[in-house]
Amino acid sequence: MAKPEPCPCGRPRPYADCCGRLHRGQPAETAEDLMRSRYSAFVLGDRDYLLRSWHPRTRPAELSLDAPGSTRWLGLTVKRHQSTGDDTAVVEFVARYRTGGASAVRLHEVSRFVRIDGSWLYLDGEG
Repeated sequence: MAKPEPCPCGRPRPYADCCGRLHRGQPAETAEDLMRSRYSAFVLGDRDYLLRSWHPRTRPAELSLDAPGSTRWLGLTVKRHQSTGDDTAVVEFVARYRTGGASAVRLHEVSRFVRIDGSWLYLDGEG
């Protein structure tokens, strides 16, 4: 029997039981869950999920991702998840990646999230 594919977000769960549920349409329970699922979507090249999980006020009209295989995602570390109100939260994280033969890059961001009608959405971030 094949071992389940691990989730790219770094949690010790199979992808299908972790971020895969959210990519298939289940709402995220927390802003951190949404942020982790968005990281996994970048790893997997799921542009449609990234756009769906972005607040309409700040969502770009189009989102282009690097060609498959050109960016290698190396890992995610969540530094903090903080509720800032009943339906708002921030998540601070560091994502590491490498593009082509270049040195690894650290993306350190504090992202803001808002919950609308029970669904968390990415609003914006400062890095």
